[in-house]
Amino acid sequence: MLETFEIFTTSGVVLWSKSYAPVGSHVVNSLINDVFIEEKTQQSQVPGLSPAYKKEKYTLKWKRVKEFNLIFVAVYQSLLHLGWIDRLLENISTLFIDLYKDKLLGNRVRITEYPFDRYFDQQVRELEDNTGVVPRAVITSEDDKKDPLVSSDNGGPPPPPIPGLLKAQLDAAPGGTSDESTPPQSPDISRSSTPVTSHILTAKGGPGGRVSRRARKAANSANVSSGEESVRKGKATPKSAKKMRRWDADGLADEDDGTVLDYSAPADDAAAAPAVEAVSQDSWGRRTGKGQFVLKDLGDEVHSILENADQEKSKTSSTGFVGSGFSAIGGMLRGIVGGKVLTEADLEKPLKTMEDHLLRKNVAREAAVRLCDGVQRELVGKKTANFQSVDAALRLAMESSLRKILTPTSSLDLLREIDATTSPTSKGAAPRPYVISIVGVNGVGKSTNLGKICYFLLQNNYRVLIAACDTFRSGAVEQLRVHARNLKELGARETAGDVELYEKGYGKDAANVAKDAVEYGAAHQFDVVLIDTAGRRHNDQRLMSSLEKFAKFAQPDKIFMVGEALVGTDSVMQARNFNQAFGTGRNLDGFIISKCDTVGDMVGTLVSMVHATGIPIVFLGVGQHYGDLRGLSVPWAVNLLMK
Repeated sequence: MLETFEIFTTSGVVLWSKSYAPVGSHVVNSLINDVFIEEKTQQSQVPGLSPAYKKEKYTLKWKRVKEFNLIFVAVYQSLLHLGWIDRLLENISTLFIDLYKDKLLGNRVRITEYPFDRYFDQQVRELEDNTGVVPRAVITSEDDKKDPLVSSDNGGPPPPPIPGLLKAQLDAAPGGTSDESTPPQSPDISRSSTPVTSHILTAKGGPGGRVSRRARKAANSANVSSGEESVRKGKATPKSAKKMRRWDADGLADEDDGTVLDYSAPADDAAAAPAVEAVSQDSWGRRTGKGQFVLKDLGDEVHSILENADQEKSKTSSTGFVGSGFSAIGGMLRGIVGGKVLTEADLEKPLKTMEDHLLRKNVAREAAVRLCDGVQRELVGKKTANFQSVDAALRLAMESSLRKILTPTSSLDLLREIDATTSPTSKGAAPRPYVISIVGVNGVGKSTNLGKICYFLLQNNYRVLIAACDTFRSGAVEQLRVHARNLKELGARETAGDVELYEKGYGKDAANVAKDAVEYGAAHQFDVVLIDTAGRRHNDQRLMSSLEKFAKFAQPDKIFMVGEALVGTDSVMQARNFNQAFGTGRNLDGFIISKCDTVGDMVGTLVSMVHATGIPIVFLGVGQHYGDLRGLSVPWAVNLLMK
């Protein structure tokens, strides 16, 4: 399995890397010294195969792109035979250069951020699935990142290179170039990286601002002298008990008594917050001829780049539209050839295998049964000339059945609806703001996705009012305050729309706050009002009952429910309960599926939620940045489920 992958310049700067297991830095440094500096290793002359280099227990394969002075290196254990590494190097080099061509040709190559993780993961996942290899977990903890070769138990690290010598040799090597406009390298010349900041969606003060409870407790204990131990054992000043929040029979919180619950830093400290880094529009959307900003579809983005780079190679790599797991189902029909008409008895066993396959993809059982029934209706009565015709018919039947579920029956053109609502009408009615409410269970990412939607609307030059109607969860208002500040800064920097936060603190009735926010938005000529709500369990009738009052008071044009891609089959009950919670004649209008970047090809939640309610999916959340929002691509979802 793949151990690590690195992209660095010929002058020694690491632009991007990803590790699945600890690999000593001397391994790649040896490749640079032996291959690119001393040229000890003879490169492979076999067409289509990347050159290989062995160091200790590892095999390193690489691809060099001289036009951009880049080197792509993949490291894996020599005991394994990974036939897809050559394809991975080819695809990753094509994707990376296509996505960041302008940045690579500029003079800020070393200090530019390259958010390439999701593209790399998509390629590794696709190539591993085709060979049946199980992906390995990425190293995330600091302890796991330690190099065992530098541990004192293993004899310590290898001798460090002479400062300055390696870079001079590398620049002098054939094809090696050095960017004179950039600052000199650190002593670890072969592979040095520059830390960059990122606008990750969080309410904390910035990266590194969190300290664990255990660390704080240890620090406090260390600061207490032995003379104060008696105070800690029983003579400490008694603390005032925290006031419990009470809920009435309607599921609403009692009004607070004016006690200040905001313990965040004062406004004067806001200036010390780190600047928010801008998002490249090309990375997540595009401008239409009418000037509207529309989102990209996930899945189409990667494949379109590879197809444009080399259509012939793309055809070769995409011959297996149905993956190895799903092709086993078609194998059961291999013996049914020779003009035989398919019957229900012939399809019984293959369809049972198909149902089990869909269940492993997180598709709810009733949705899987519906899909299999649709495939059965398509195949019963068909004649089988040969195995290829059966296999093709199976693929088309499955794709057709999936499309009937995922394709929306109503318009999802939000921009057109917003323009129609905010524009003056011929009847003389005053324009009003377009109201969107976000609901969902606890912890699914409602506030995070609200920030992403707001940023999308700002790109279309709308004035957006964010209403803080989560008056229960501690820190909810402060989290939206940070989002509003970051989005306001981005909007001003990019000459986009404007955003403002409407808040009334904690303990208030959320329905009244939402109603006041809509009135405030209309009075101050906002185009869109985004309403954040408190998370609630879908099976708690007391908490769900307040949503009916909320819908009557706020009267939102759209109610979007945020669901997790990793929640599994419980998504069906969540979707149904929320869809019925807003009273007679009022339902959900769409789903936002968050954390799609965490589940790989187990995207059955998409099918389950749409099947249970008939409500379409509007957006997909694919990360923690403001630009990590995509529209649903039905071919992408079909391809993942059929692997």
